[in-house]
Amino acid sequence: VQLQASGGGLVQDGGSLRLTCTVSGLTFAFSRYCLGWFRQAPGKEREFVAATKSNGGTTRYRDSVAGRFTVSRSNTKGTAYLQMNNLRPEDTAVYFCAATSSCISSTMSHSSAYNYWGQGTLVTVSS
Repeated sequence: VQLQASGGGLVQDGGSLRLTCTVSGLTFAFSRYCLGWFRQAPGKEREFVAATKSNGGTTRYRDSVAGRFTVSRSNTKGTAYLQMNNLRPEDTAVYFCAATSSCISSTMSHSSAYNYWGQGTLVTVSS
């Protein structure tokens, strides 16, 4: 299983970026998996950002990004997206995408629920 995150970069305070996570090699159909986004800032623990369940109808966000970030997916392309608007310096981190077939709504925000992880993509927001 491979997850490839891309789309990170340097952006100014208030700017936007769109991250993409391309997934391949899954055992089951892509639509059966929850896709999550997590981030880790320097010197801090990894934290949940957003997640989408199966058909994308169920989503979860951490409070600090709700209303600014939007998670979505294309089950036909095997891809997940994280649209990030109105970025702030505190959003600076390495962003990771993750997948799990053991997906229930109550655990979508828990990193321990995810068994497949991609490499990170760095997002830097300058003030």
